[in-house]
Amino acid sequence: MAKQGRPKPISEHKRLTKETLVEQVRSHIRFERGWSDRVADWLTSSFGTATFLILNIVVFVVWIVLNTPVFGFVPFDPFPYGLLTMAVSLEAIILAVIILISQNRQGKIADIRQKMDFEIDVRAEEEVTKILYILEELRAHNGIKAKHADADLVRMERPVDIEKMREALEAEDGQKPR
Repeated sequence: MAKQGRPKPISEHKRLTKETLVEQVRSHIRFERGWSDRVADWLTSSFGTATFLILNIVVFVVWIVLNTPVFGFVPFDPFPYGLLTMAVSLEAIILAVIILISQNRQGKIADIRQKMDFEIDVRAEEEVTKILYILEELRAHNGIKAKHADADLVRMERPVDIEKMREALEAEDGQKPR
């Protein structure tokens, strides 16, 4: 194997442990989180509960009872409950926007995790390539002759061109390479 095709020694890589990777992701997520994201996350976690559902049901039942003349109340929003319909519609609009904000944030977090996974995969690829190279050197050093040329091994020992992969992916997505 030619020296120029050798993968970088593992010692040249910044040592990434599980803990440092997780902390990098957490700090990046915290850094990216604006006030609207924090409010949307809090509202989503508050509104996405059984308590909120029960509270809504109680409010609707009380509203309908208070606006039904059969029970002796003077209706302030008689059937077909136009004011209640408007309030429920506004609540639905607000909840939908809050959910969309929260989903956008989750999408950003998924992108960060995907980048982290890619970095781990690249590191693993480099390590496996290095192991293959060492095994090939050990085989040659010990005078063990290969039964036949292994084209797959030769291909696997070549370093992966990450830039070429990125350009191919961006071309697939219809983006221009940077």
